[in-house]
Amino acid sequence: MAETLRWGILGLGGIAHTFAKGLADSQTGQLVAVGSRSQENADQFGAQYNVAARYPTYDALLADPQVQAVYIATPHPMHVDWAIRAANAGKHVLCEKPITLNYAEAMSVIEAARRNQVFLMEAFMYRCHPQTRKLAELVRDGAIGEVRVIHTTFSFNGGFHPEGRLLNPALGGGGILDVGCYCASMTRLLAGSAMGQPFADPTDVQAVGRIGDVTHVDEWTVANLKFDNDIVAQLSTGVLVNQESVVRVYGSEGSIFIPSPWFCGADEDGTRLVLQRNGQPTERITVETDRSLYAYEADAFAEGVATGAAPWPAMSPADSLGNMKTLDRWRNALGLTYPAEAPEGQTSARGGQPLAARPGHAMTYSKIGGIALPVSRMVMGTMLEGALMRAPQASTLFDDFMERGGNCFDTAHVYGSEAIVGNWVARRGVREKIVLIAKGAHTPFCTPEGILRQLDESLGRLRTDYADLYLMHRDNLDVPVGDFVETLNALLKAGRVRTFGGSNWTLERVQAANDYAESKGLVGFAAVSNNFSLARMVNPVWGGCVASSDAESRDWFTRTQTPLFSWSSQARGFFVRGDPNDTRDEELALGWYSADNFERLARVREMAKQKGVQPITLAAAYVLNQPFPTYALIGPRSPDEMRSSMEALEMTLTPEELRHLNLE
Repeated sequence: MAETLRWGILGLGGIAHTFAKGLADSQTGQLVAVGSRSQENADQFGAQYNVAARYPTYDALLADPQVQAVYIATPHPMHVDWAIRAANAGKHVLCEKPITLNYAEAMSVIEAARRNQVFLMEAFMYRCHPQTRKLAELVRDGAIGEVRVIHTTFSFNGGFHPEGRLLNPALGGGGILDVGCYCASMTRLLAGSAMGQPFADPTDVQAVGRIGDVTHVDEWTVANLKFDNDIVAQLSTGVLVNQESVVRVYGSEGSIFIPSPWFCGADEDGTRLVLQRNGQPTERITVETDRSLYAYEADAFAEGVATGAAPWPAMSPADSLGNMKTLDRWRNALGLTYPAEAPEGQTSARGGQPLAARPGHAMTYSKIGGIALPVSRMVMGTMLEGALMRAPQASTLFDDFMERGGNCFDTAHVYGSEAIVGNWVARRGVREKIVLIAKGAHTPFCTPEGILRQLDESLGRLRTDYADLYLMHRDNLDVPVGDFVETLNALLKAGRVRTFGGSNWTLERVQAANDYAESKGLVGFAAVSNNFSLARMVNPVWGGCVASSDAESRDWFTRTQTPLFSWSSQARGFFVRGDPNDTRDEELALGWYSADNFERLARVREMAKQKGVQPITLAAAYVLNQPFPTYALIGPRSPDEMRSSMEALEMTLTPEELRHLNLE
């Protein structure tokens, strides 16, 4: 039995009362403090549940040293800030469902828990009850054969109150986040159990529903999901329609009916699960219990604190991430976003603290002429590839990057994300703390006139008067290099750029531009941004791309000591996903698949194992350990990927190791 865990409740609405009653029935927990937004509310709640420590602010609750674990019971949009603040205060966190407003925010919360070494669990109470475990075990053990169809429903009619929590977009209203999240979590649990896994994520999500003309949230909706093994599911939810809130699972050899899946209550004859095997009498299964629903949740959480992992089928962080991504996809299918998810809605840094590098970060920096700040050797890409919701994803990743010491951001006119970056920079107030790369003049607008027009547009979107480093995104051999040099020097003189260079320029053209500049007493290219990685670029990833990974190019950079900003520095995932027998990722296969690259991959894996790092980390270290100034452009999609990239900063490779990795 776990030791008694001392709890504080943050936010004292209706669900807080429910949890307090459950905690009193638990075997492991004691409520020792409550925090509200007023002393009056805290005193009333504390008196009702005999709690001595009653705080008028959430921060005061988090500062109480006797509190070991915090139950976050605020509305959805507040979860991200207070879960992070609780983790930063060293408290274990049980966060009411949904864990955050969206997948990107969930990543921030999970990273804060990992960084502070506290236990985090999303409060789906039904996942902690013996009934749910029994259901999942029946499915896993093949009680109804191969699972084929899953139906989950959680719905009610809460009445039309547009300003209330259920229908207010500012409070994350709508059925999907309020109760549809239960349907998603149950469906993913059962699909995973059918495949012998803790959970599974859908391969396809489609949905229809009603978005209110007044409320602008989902009032009722149905989603169709598909999983591996041809498992299909229908999820139905709503906050303005009464439905039968049940779960049904259909397999090749029978079905299971759960009349009370969410509150885990028995029906009139004590039955909790109804198992129907083909051609056999109906089995009514009663699951023995000795505690209330929320007591089981508190005890499961305490077990997680003691062991470091949530007891299955309670929600693990990975399970919560998968659930939030599914909910995002459901909302995307309906075209539903919340005000806080718009670019202008990304306000202060999550967790309520000023955005700054954390002590002890591993980032290193180098100086580039014309740029006031030292430039971080890792450069954050801003294409936001794969993001379901780009502005929230940007906030999560950009905040994390700066907290790890990064200060350089790579933007481009063609990325379609400049406005998102500009809003983030303005709302975080970090313009003078970062190095902003702007790229323009992409084909077919690679002309002096194109530079001027696109730079004006880019700076407007980025909400800044200047770019620290301006890079021509492509070259145009029909334009004399002198014309480009003259145009860029005029921008330099006007203060629109601090320095400039070229991306996807051959080194012969770069040298010609610099020779022209020297002959005219002008400024030449301060940097080059070409592809540079351990893996040889077999075919250009995009039209007009130029790679500089060959020996002759490396000799030029070594001789001139020109800074190189390497895009696709990790070969777009080749060192993670490269597999000669799997060509489903056509772009990866076209760009990087070759016999010599697979030999490099083999050597990377061998050396990474010897050094105790991931292959992708070693690939980044190859870029950073060259005998000339290098900056690795990275495009992580999660804090986990960010962390693995940053580990390369702490690695030193000898010249012999560099040659070995590159087959020399």
